[in-house]
Amino acid sequence: MNTIFTRVSIRKYQDRPVEKEKTLAILRAAMQAPSAADQQPWEFYVVTDKAKLKALSKVHPYAGMTKDAPAAIVAVYRTDCRLPEYAQIDLSIAMENLWLETTAQGLGGVWLGTAPMEERMKAVEEILDLPANQRAFAVFPYGYPAEERKQRDRFDESRIHYVE
Repeated sequence: MNTIFTRVSIRKYQDRPVEKEKTLAILRAAMQAPSAADQQPWEFYVVTDKAKLKALSKVHPYAGMTKDAPAAIVAVYRTDCRLPEYAQIDLSIAMENLWLETTAQGLGGVWLGTAPMEERMKAVEEILDLPANQRAFAVFPYGYPAEERKQRDRFDESRIHYVE
């Protein structure tokens, strides 16, 4: 049986350190996420230390690429402020903004959630020596080496069902 791909897209990634201005643009985009309690109970740590990136790459089953990324953003939420009822949903929107901005900049980013897996959250918190009032929500490596990577379009019309 032949497989037909409806679209193949090419993304180019940079092979040099990510400029601080680009990282700030990424974080600015994340901070535009709305908050249910009209506040932002989250913070971001930009990790460029190779040893810490390598350690973070072992926290999540799919985090192996973290050790090869020039940087990673770790998103945390603070437990010492009035958290909105859906703090993790709020932070999920911020992470989506991170992904959109890194994609727009051609830096490539992968969202690796650690919450609500207690073991993963604690591992990230220990690697970065986070304060006791901060919980690790996700690791977001970005800025992969330059190469052309094909991203397969997984759209398959036979999986769409219309119920009328």
